[in-house]
Amino acid sequence: MSDHDRPGPGHHHRHDSVHPDWEVLGPDLERAAELYTPVYEQAASWLREAAPGGVGRVLDIGSGPGVVSCLLARAFPDAEVVAVDATGALLERARDRAARLGLADRVHTQLAEVPDGLDALGGADLIWSSKALHHVGDQRAAVAALAGHLRPGGLLALAEGGLTPRFLPRDLGIGRPGLQSRLDAAGEEWFSEMRAALPDTVEETEDWPAFLADAGLRAPGTRSFLLDLPAPLSADARAYVVTTLTRARDMYGDRLDEDDRTALARLTDPEDAAGITRRPDVFFLSAQTVHTARA
Repeated sequence: MSDHDRPGPGHHHRHDSVHPDWEVLGPDLERAAELYTPVYEQAASWLREAAPGGVGRVLDIGSGPGVVSCLLARAFPDAEVVAVDATGALLERARDRAARLGLADRVHTQLAEVPDGLDALGGADLIWSSKALHHVGDQRAAVAALAGHLRPGGLLALAEGGLTPRFLPRDLGIGRPGLQSRLDAAGEEWFSEMRAALPDTVEETEDWPAFLADAGLRAPGTRSFLLDLPAPLSADARAYVVTTLTRARDMYGDRLDEDDRTALARLTDPEDAAGITRRPDVFFLSAQTVHTARA
């Protein structure tokens, strides 16, 4: 759903279960994607160089609220962009966003499940999917399903993997040093359990270039893009960090000890002098990896 990274507290989707309530999460997903706009713009520039000439149709699979769909429409000004998602409320946000940006004539929406509901999508010169396929039990089969919609010479781009965001100093001055690392470890355990609970899940090495090759695609390419927001963060970025830490506490805080839970409570308290909204040393550093191959 157009969001990020591996499990840790910076993972933009909230997995309260195998089936998160994406409609409720719509505003947070939109704000998160906006924060990552510099990364998406870098990726879109790279794709312009790698994509075939004359891109006329783009599919954004798992588009969420359409932030990236609209960026792709601007990056490929001659293309129709179809935002594809399984949540109608998120597609409504995508349509509203396209209208606000004057892109309603080129950004369209399609309600569809990934990968089984894609038959009606038709072909595309570029297919983009960001942080959607890790919600599918059989990721290899999902990649093959997307590859089947590429026109000859078309490019498939998968934003999966990278580095979990970092935003906390090692020693916060409260609690034990190393809280971020312990959050990451708890998030990895939780993510593995989420994956194991998906329908028809297949346990295998997450080798995205291999998945692309197995789908019959060629000329693979991989590149990572950095989001580096140094301290002091803007109010919007701080609010995002508070949101992700709050989700980390709610989703897997029970995997932490009492000292770490107390530190999290202080970090997310807007009135605490040691909290994210007040401290000057909070930063945001993340890397997003994109894997490509062509038909």
